[in-house]
Amino acid sequence: MEDIERSSEKTFSNGDAYAGNYEGELANGKGKYAWSDGTVYEGDWENGKMTGKGQIIWSSGAKYEGDFSGGYLHGFGTFTGSDGSIYRGSWRMNVVHGVGKKQYHNSDIYEGSWKEGVHDGSGKYSWNSGNVYIGSWKGGKMCGRGVMKWANGDLFDGLWLNGFRHGNGIYRFADGGYYFGTWSQGLKDGKGILYPAGSKHPYIKKWSSSRDYDIDGTNLLSCSSLNSEGKSQRSVIKRSLSEKISVGGFLKSSSRISHRGASLKQNLSTSSSTGDFLCYDSSCTLSHASEVGQYDSQDSDALVYEREYMQGVLIKERIRNCTEVSKKCNESNKFHTDKVKKASCIYVLEGRWSHYLRLNLQLGIRYTVGKITPVPMREVRSSDFGDRARIRMYFPRKGSQFTPPHDSISFYWKDYCPMVFRNLREMFKLDAAEYMMSICGDDGLRELSSPGKSGSIFYLSHDDRFVIKTLKKPELKTLLKMLPNYYRHVGDHENTLITKFFGLHRIKLKGGRKVRFVVMGNMFYTELRIHRRYDLKGSTHGRITDKEKIKENTTLKDRDLTYEFHMDKLLRQSLFKQIALDCMFLESQQIIDYSLLVGLHFRAPELLKSLEPPDTMHTLESLLANDGENPKVDLPIPPNGLRLVTHEPSSVSTTPGPHIRGKTLKAYSLGDREVDVLLPGTGRLRVQVGVNMPAQAHRKLSDPEDDSAEVELFEVYDVVLYMGIIDILQEYNVKKKLEHAYKSMQFDPMSISVVEPKMYATRFTNFLEKVFPEIP
Repeated sequence: MEDIERSSEKTFSNGDAYAGNYEGELANGKGKYAWSDGTVYEGDWENGKMTGKGQIIWSSGAKYEGDFSGGYLHGFGTFTGSDGSIYRGSWRMNVVHGVGKKQYHNSDIYEGSWKEGVHDGSGKYSWNSGNVYIGSWKGGKMCGRGVMKWANGDLFDGLWLNGFRHGNGIYRFADGGYYFGTWSQGLKDGKGILYPAGSKHPYIKKWSSSRDYDIDGTNLLSCSSLNSEGKSQRSVIKRSLSEKISVGGFLKSSSRISHRGASLKQNLSTSSSTGDFLCYDSSCTLSHASEVGQYDSQDSDALVYEREYMQGVLIKERIRNCTEVSKKCNESNKFHTDKVKKASCIYVLEGRWSHYLRLNLQLGIRYTVGKITPVPMREVRSSDFGDRARIRMYFPRKGSQFTPPHDSISFYWKDYCPMVFRNLREMFKLDAAEYMMSICGDDGLRELSSPGKSGSIFYLSHDDRFVIKTLKKPELKTLLKMLPNYYRHVGDHENTLITKFFGLHRIKLKGGRKVRFVVMGNMFYTELRIHRRYDLKGSTHGRITDKEKIKENTTLKDRDLTYEFHMDKLLRQSLFKQIALDCMFLESQQIIDYSLLVGLHFRAPELLKSLEPPDTMHTLESLLANDGENPKVDLPIPPNGLRLVTHEPSSVSTTPGPHIRGKTLKAYSLGDREVDVLLPGTGRLRVQVGVNMPAQAHRKLSDPEDDSAEVELFEVYDVVLYMGIIDILQEYNVKKKLEHAYKSMQFDPMSISVVEPKMYATRFTNFLEKVFPEIP
């Protein structure tokens, strides 16, 4: 017989009381429950649990009114905290989750997406001071693409990380000045262009117009909000949360909503790419920079400032007029088709071919790694290096018994020496699954913007851990020939600086075209920003870069190097011991023309800020004095250089990277003990040969032939160095080198073209000893 719903009152032994409807022994229907501590719930019940609509008031004074499910705050409701804060939006299992709006007790307001109780997704935060941020959030912090407008009128549109400006961005000062550049941990870091207040350069107007707001900033960030789905009982919040936002990341008043409007989440996902508003070449800085020169500016002679910052400190400045900047941007964006077509491999990679090759490469590597990984681990044998040590497979578009269907074109795949490279990956502590996800994940591979000198094309994995380079057939043969000795060398010397190779592959396309690839570790895979890159051979012939062609990420050459690096005595000994071992190996393999690739991360030395000269323009004095820092967000303490500390394994990351493998180094200055390098405001890093190596960079006297207008403001810097020996696939051929030398009339005694491997290795190390001089 069914239980009949009845109404009654009941008091429990613990002091709680319930008054309402029952079904059987369980509360069901409408009812009121009062806990002994003063908390009261009144609303719907189902099978003894709060389910449906209801209101709960805690003894602290906090109150919730809305949806319940299974005894939890779950659905949509309004929570008023004991401190006066009010949240109205979605809940999941007692936690704020979904879309909602919260007004804090100090009158700050956040309106947007939440995840597990914190801001996550797209949202708008308004501080009671008048500052407003609209953009992406992650884990409760500003992260991704976003726009911040400060109460003083300053505005930043760009990338954020963990609450700080980090990456490419555009800063517009309240008085109309603009700075286009890069940031790191909230501080300017890298190259950029400053347009002073009053600049009428046409591109500034075009950029402002493209962002749907006026130069004076009116109509920006007014009347905002987010898209929300709500039922009829949520009409109040629905009206405020369903406003649309215009494309470009800027909110406008409801009277100016763009016909292209979409929700904030949609806008940020479609316009989050830095390429949408900044180019990677900071010498141009502006996106679509080639358009700049198309305008005849009435203010073409106005001055602009090409600047370079290091952790917020101005270190270089070049004064130019707008015409020069426009011309420079135009020239750097020209695409010389004829020249490119002559380069090796590139003719294959035009248009869709490049896309297909990337897909084919990912399919092939996924297949190879998946096939070789289950094989029990064993030592390599001589047969693993032979001509038969190959995996061959045909990948038809429609799929086969062994291969899946795919969206690329049909291709033949060849994987060279799979067991050898499998063991090399194990040797370098690379997990097979992580390796595949890094290269073959949905985010795909990125093609670098310009080919190498040899015509090779370079790809980067989406997380920057791996570099993939196309090879010529002679380079592939050289690598296969030296592979047995290379395997032994890297096995015997875990600190080796020689390029780490992780895979060697070939794709054969329809018509017989063959493209060969090698997968290598990216030695610049680091959380630190690499400010300078140098390719050092120890030669003077042709080893200088045209200053007009230098960009943010240009790899410079021997004669461009204006620093000597002073290192701890033991760190230097470890470095040169390994360089000598690696050079002996390359000499034994008859390898020539290799380089030491050096990456520099500069740190602002102690008290450097107090040495910074004042700006020459009165309009910048107030702008740079307050860069619009948000008082509600804790900014890192400005770095005071770096220092060595005793190694503590528990204090540094032990996750191996594609370039990290060796032991922690010992430092003379800390009593012959293993050390970490401490970077205030950033973290603690383990010091290894060629990785995280601290040094002081002393600027050498300028070349008297150098007529650069750049002003170097400081002479000594703290730096963190990353190094590796690259270009090791150029096998020595006496006849070929001599023919090249005479044909190009290269009789410079320092020319690499007329030296033998032993002479090259000697000159190479002698040059590096001058770059890294021994200090008492």
